[in-house]
Amino acid sequence: MDYSIALTTLKQADPILGEVIDRIGDCTLGQEPRQGELLDALAESIIYQQLSGKAAAAIHRRFLLLYPELPFLTTDAILNTSDEALRGVGLSRSKVLYIKDLAQRIQLGLPTVAQLEALTDEEIIRLLTQVKGIGRWTAQMLLIFRMHRWDVLPVDDLGIRTAIRNLYRLEDLPDKKTTERIGQAWKPYQTIASWYLWRSLDP
Repeated sequence: MDYSIALTTLKQADPILGEVIDRIGDCTLGQEPRQGELLDALAESIIYQQLSGKAAAAIHRRFLLLYPELPFLTTDAILNTSDEALRGVGLSRSKVLYIKDLAQRIQLGLPTVAQLEALTDEEIIRLLTQVKGIGRWTAQMLLIFRMHRWDVLPVDDLGIRTAIRNLYRLEDLPDKKTTERIGQAWKPYQTIASWYLWRSLDP
């Protein structure tokens, strides 16, 4: 993916973010593999909710090892897995419930990723947040990492808010309104800006 116009626009709109872009270099978001269906992508996002990246990655790895013979998750495989087995890989009770509810909703006809492509970001968020345990943040992770939509700013994300506090020298973590206000400068490339904010936290 060619992000050159996005990067030039962001640098001109926000010199502080521009410094981060210069320091980090090319955006590699588009090089990250876009595999799997809605079930894989949303199950992963559910597992990552309210956990550090490292802890979530370990649980997600153990979760996938329950299905070694499957290239991608299937609804039947998940619904046929006992709650005890899912709890055994480190999933909380509520996340077991959410992932099984997701599998049931997909069986009942939740759209595929390809079908979602025809919808706007807000329409996708409205549709997906009807599933138990999927809030706005989880739907936005799908938009950013699976669907590569270019103008998504997850204002509830702790990493985004921490990066904004650090870069813009705020005393406290910005609230939703402050995050949205600062993010206005990054339109229509808020996804790209978010990627750089996350990278700015890397050691």
